[in-house]
Amino acid sequence: MTRPLFSVPTAPLVPIHGRQEGFPIHRIFCVGRNYAAHAAELGNTVDRVAPFYFTKPATGLVIEGGAIAYPPGTEDYHHEIELVIAIGAPAFRLSADDAMEAVFGYAVGLDMTRRDLQNAMKEKQRPWDIAKAFEDSAVIGAITADGDFEPNSQRISLTVNDGLRQEGHLNEMVWSVPEIISHLSRYYHLTPGDLIFTGTPSGVGALQPGDRLLGAVEGLSPISVTIGPAA
Repeated sequence: MTRPLFSVPTAPLVPIHGRQEGFPIHRIFCVGRNYAAHAAELGNTVDRVAPFYFTKPATGLVIEGGAIAYPPGTEDYHHEIELVIAIGAPAFRLSADDAMEAVFGYAVGLDMTRRDLQNAMKEKQRPWDIAKAFEDSAVIGAITADGDFEPNSQRISLTVNDGLRQEGHLNEMVWSVPEIISHLSRYYHLTPGDLIFTGTPSGVGALQPGDRLLGAVEGLSPISVTIGPAA
């Protein structure tokens, strides 16, 4: 029997509200520019042709409630508060009408971004991986089961050091939850354990070591995280 040469990091189990089991993570997909006001604040336009995506490593996921290091290689480290979809059933080529059958539940998440590196990659028309896919680049709270939460017009918000930074409502998303799942399932066999970060409202901004973040979506478990010293 072949044995591993060495051990490698694994993604954490995400707590599930009201249950003893944890939700194992397979992949992390993220939707870009899914709130028009956020796209505008970064100088981008939004269309309804098709959503677009980027990914983060599953091992870059952090459970809320602790501290994450200020990442290396950036001087413009940004927060992006998001609704996260947890996939609980296989999904491939689903219609929007059938897409919700694949949902296990929802959580509050943070897409942490090295904005200066993202801007540099945009200017060179290169992929964003170095800006989006790094250690501790995704924060998530406890998952609430689908039967206990239905996304519609709930408020989504983020405070930093008790000051409001981001605020919006889920019905302001350019692409809805079923539309996102349906479109993504045309290109991937979505499986239980996949997460989809659905985009952020306007108000993104820079963070510094010592900052305290509190994110919320009405009806879901809130998340908190502190920015630690530079890694």
